[in-house]
Amino acid sequence: MQILERVEETDIQSARDYVTKAYETVRKRNRHESEFLQAVKEIFDSLVPVLARHPKYIEHRILERIAEPERMIVFKVPWVDDQGNVQVNRGFRVQFNSAIGPYKGGIRFHPSVNASIIKFLGFEQIFKNSLTGQPIGGGKGGADFDPKGKSDREIMSFTQSFMNELCKYMGPDTDIPAGDIGVGAREIGYMFGQYKKIRGRYDAGVLTGKGLEYGGSFTRKEATGYGLVYFVEEMMKDQGLSFKGSTVVVSGSGNVALYAMEKAAQFGAKVVACSDSDGYIYDKNGIHLDTVKRLKEFGNKRISEYVDEHPEARYFTGCLGIWSVPCDIALPCATQNEMDEKAAQVLIENGVKAIGEGANMPCSQEAARQFLDSGILFGPAKAANAGGVAVSALEMAQNSTRLRWTAEETDARLRGIMTDIYRKSVKAASEYGRAGYLTDGCNIAGFMKVADAMIAQGVV
Repeated sequence: MQILERVEETDIQSARDYVTKAYETVRKRNRHESEFLQAVKEIFDSLVPVLARHPKYIEHRILERIAEPERMIVFKVPWVDDQGNVQVNRGFRVQFNSAIGPYKGGIRFHPSVNASIIKFLGFEQIFKNSLTGQPIGGGKGGADFDPKGKSDREIMSFTQSFMNELCKYMGPDTDIPAGDIGVGAREIGYMFGQYKKIRGRYDAGVLTGKGLEYGGSFTRKEATGYGLVYFVEEMMKDQGLSFKGSTVVVSGSGNVALYAMEKAAQFGAKVVACSDSDGYIYDKNGIHLDTVKRLKEFGNKRISEYVDEHPEARYFTGCLGIWSVPCDIALPCATQNEMDEKAAQVLIENGVKAIGEGANMPCSQEAARQFLDSGILFGPAKAANAGGVAVSALEMAQNSTRLRWTAEETDARLRGIMTDIYRKSVKAASEYGRAGYLTDGCNIAGFMKVADAMIAQGVV
């Protein structure tokens, strides 16, 4: 509690009053955006000791300013399906904060996408990008388009129409999108091609997550999953624990989940369960990752088909039940708020030792609080899943220099960044009286860098 003991109780109360007032301002302005408000409250609440120690952030009204996007773009995306019917979706891009660099953040294609989700993701991206140590600001984008069941031609038609509008607001020194849920190498390729055609020039650094043939980086596809495991391994190492010999449950079966499973297995863990949006599989002998990759990464199949090849495994309909599988380490890698308070309690009762958030805010606030109150190691998303954007920034650096690093060099840089994020988060938590609370530590470390840059640049 060393920082809190150095300030007067009146300073602490002033900081709490300011946080309450600032959050209420944000809530009134965004009253129907629950995901965004959830992310804002988590950040604001963790900053009380910082505000008490450094009243300059209150004087400059940093909370109100940092919670308001610099720009929010909403646009229609008309396209034609394979039956010749005109379809219309809604596209989004939030350019949230550019204090430390150009906007950087993924594009998500999913029916659930709306302004609240995009703003929540963009707000989180500010602090996540700051933690990486790379010169990148916070942004995010997407559309309420469902790529599931669409043909390649329909995907191309939609992504080209999406880029027709988005291209007006992006560039290698302005806003650099990447992939996210529903947006992989195929979608990035179509968007890059359309951007190149519209602009009439080859700006390799305008999108990341590109194919290796046209400016992509080794390890980008694996980066978020690998980075998650690197972070959790560092977190566990401090407590004398390790992935080696541990049982792991991973939700999801997209890139993050697949490569978290791969790296966990390389570290000596046994992954026994994973899922998709329909249900989950449990294989007590350990998941055969090559089968899951063939089904999900290359085949666009359902996870239920795993049991056709491995009859010793079991398939269960519904996703939430995956957290009833006993494990030492749980890695939620599917989507926001996928783990509620009840699921957290079951994990705790079954003896879980560590949680690493691979998705963006996959644990509800109540679930996260239960883990922390129970002394469970908890790796928060904006720190633990920063590997993807870290390697995206490395891809930008390679594009700028017209060079490509080897897979081994890029992976080594990734591991170094994740270790540094963990250490910065631990240090900030300790310095501000929150030792052991990595959520507060990463929020504080990410915030102070951006806030100081905002003050230096004036009221803009």
